[in-house]
Amino acid sequence: QAQLVESGGGFVQAGGSVRLSCVGSGFTFDSYDIGWFRQAPGKEREGVSIIFSSDGSTPYADSVKGRFTISRDNAKSTVYLQMSNLKPEDTGVYYCVARTSLSGSIWTTLGSYNYWGQGTQVTVSS
Repeated sequence: QAQLVESGGGFVQAGGSVRLSCVGSGFTFDSYDIGWFRQAPGKEREGVSIIFSSDGSTPYADSVKGRFTISRDNAKSTVYLQMSNLKPEDTGVYYCVARTSLSGSIWTTLGSYNYWGQGTQVTVSS
């Protein structure tokens, strides 16, 4: 059974940093694109970033460019999201997602993902 488990969320002051981790199991991790979505209170889920299995490229949402960095360690079946210079608007539940590398959909398409984690809360205080 495929599973994604996030960790690393919590409370942080504006300007601080947090690193999220996502461990995958039950599927061929290194063959999947792995990403992060987030959902702020009262808002729709939005794509934050993804790391493609084919070439390791890493697009980001405009709102996090230059502040967030995604990386993966296939040997540990783990993807990380390093978040720096955090802002109150970064508050939300962060979800790890995975999809087959054969997907032809734009990475921000929610429905293109095969697996979702349960989410981890990140709260940034001003």
